[in-house]
Amino acid sequence: MGMIRRAVAHFSSAGVELVLHAGDFISPLTFDYMKDVRVPFHGVYGNNDGEALFLQQRYAAIGTLHPRFYKATLGGLRFVVTHEDDIVDALAHSGDFDVVVYGHTHRIDVRRVGATDVINPGEVCGYCTGRATVAVYDTAARTTAIVDLS
Repeated sequence: MGMIRRAVAHFSSAGVELVLHAGDFISPLTFDYMKDVRVPFHGVYGNNDGEALFLQQRYAAIGTLHPRFYKATLGGLRFVVTHEDDIVDALAHSGDFDVVVYGHTHRIDVRRVGATDVINPGEVCGYCTGRATVAVYDTAARTTAIVDLS
């Protein structure tokens, strides 16, 4: 859980203006480590988020959790955030989004599909892959930096 605190500290020091979470909060207890996020926060539920109501209640103090998708225009770009990996390429090819953010695999994926940036930040705690990471996306430059928290 210390990696979550490192991620929040990095977001603050890097001047991040918004935090997006692509699911697998795992437990409402993770909020205790995320509560210092001081910018808008949006997340989507993952397949390992069984306590959806309690997660929603806890995270309401810093933002909003969405059932399957979060869609927004941010920095002039059309974003969609989802947990599921099986629809990522279809979302990217649709032409409806400039940026597709997803989770589920816990593996870093940064690529461009046509004119759409596709981003999977990996996993913040590193339990599945052994690598604790977050992604920071610059909407002006349309670049993604993967930040290793270890």
